[in-house]
Amino acid sequence: MKLFDELQHTYHRHHTRRHFLQQCATGLGAFAMGALTGCGSSDGQDSQIMNALAGKNILGIPHFAPRAKRVIFLHMAGAPSQLELFDYKPELEKLDGLDCPPSLLEGKRFAFIRGVPKMLGPQATFRQHGESGAWISDNLPHLAKSADDIAFLKACHTDQFNHAPAQLLLYTGFANLGRPSMGSWVTYGLGSENNNLPSFVVLVSGGKTPSAGKSIWGSGFLPTIYQGVQCRSKGDPVLYVSDPVGMPRNLRKRTIEAINRLNEEHYQDVGDPEILTRIGQYEMAYRMQMSVPEVMDISKEPEHILNLYGAEPGAASFANNCLLARKLVENDVRFVQLFDWGWDAHGTGADTGLRGGLQEKCRQIDQATAALLTDLKQRGLLEETLVVWGGEFGRTPMQENRNGKINPFKGRDHHTEAFTTWMAGGGIKGGISHGETDEIGYYGIKDRVHVHDIQATVLHQLGLDHEKLTFQFQGRDYRLTDVHGHVVKNILA
Repeated sequence: MKLFDELQHTYHRHHTRRHFLQQCATGLGAFAMGALTGCGSSDGQDSQIMNALAGKNILGIPHFAPRAKRVIFLHMAGAPSQLELFDYKPELEKLDGLDCPPSLLEGKRFAFIRGVPKMLGPQATFRQHGESGAWISDNLPHLAKSADDIAFLKACHTDQFNHAPAQLLLYTGFANLGRPSMGSWVTYGLGSENNNLPSFVVLVSGGKTPSAGKSIWGSGFLPTIYQGVQCRSKGDPVLYVSDPVGMPRNLRKRTIEAINRLNEEHYQDVGDPEILTRIGQYEMAYRMQMSVPEVMDISKEPEHILNLYGAEPGAASFANNCLLARKLVENDVRFVQLFDWGWDAHGTGADTGLRGGLQEKCRQIDQATAALLTDLKQRGLLEETLVVWGGEFGRTPMQENRNGKINPFKGRDHHTEAFTTWMAGGGIKGGISHGETDEIGYYGIKDRVHVHDIQATVLHQLGLDHEKLTFQFQGRDYRLTDVHGHVVKNILA
């Protein structure tokens, strides 16, 4: 757009020759490559300029050949119990009801366990599935059919035992507020493949947002154009995407143009790149009016697809969100994040117990999760779409005894030392289990995977080197993995 050309020129006038040489040397080569490859066409001009002003990969060029083009991250907010889903421990069953050994308690911090709790055997029946023989509980019968497409990371661990800090650490690489989220880093590094849709979309189910709030899809110190856009599966997908009563589309367009002219004048005065972000967001919002309602409408999906997912048009559900996730990646949305609230299985009531609440949560997500893998696979999208499933930490092998009392509905406390995450598609080997916990599922004893390793692996599959994807802020370079993280190479195809 002409407006962006003019503003880009103004932006460079506001910076010294030294700044230009320091920040834009690699950009000149990328612009030249864009001219040779046709990337400099007007179709993507505004997004390219935005990336040029905000990041180093100005044309969305990865560091190396990617195995995945897109990510769907399924987060079970509250932390599902790996001991009732994927980490089969028959030895733990033999210890059921016995006092927890002091060695598992001394020097440890728990969210609610006090005194000496009882050990708690698996509250589910496990069976082996597929040619790989993966152990999956009867809580997830649909997902079990896809066992040979999945790589299970059995010995994941984290540093945080409360929900909000653990979610922040997983998605921003830091336990405190202020850092960019994983999806923001990805879109900053690679840009957008669709100029009419956000590159980073968030869908929430379960009735509540995660404990860490919207900060886990925020852009932190990155330009705000990279933050996640939360869409709804019921009503308007994005608030105010529909034209207000009495305001026709052409009038709204003229309104946005007038606002952007004011923003342009402001930018001419102060030279703040964030104003360019604001202009880009207004124009994206207008384009979204045309594209979002169509993409987010599942009512036009064939009946057999709705039945596959268990989706119901007009409902606010995890099943609907899984179907929407497929539609979004099909339309080249780069990063889709699904949060499903309600997995905090403390056993303080029937709705939070391992035989009540956990089973109900599994029922809500099992069919749709399996359907997502099946649907992506049959459309040829799974090979280029990385699907990740997990929570922010795991659950203890001992029963929670909040206030020193045993809860009758049988629950488990937060646990940082061991939990299971799985990945599928996007260049990941299917039908393998990486890592191992001890005989009761307390410690990881082989091939442990830290949350920074999960981050590094996701970026790697997208063609991004987690050590090179940086952004300078307050005098130093920051990255998603901070100073940590290793790619889990054993699960790569």
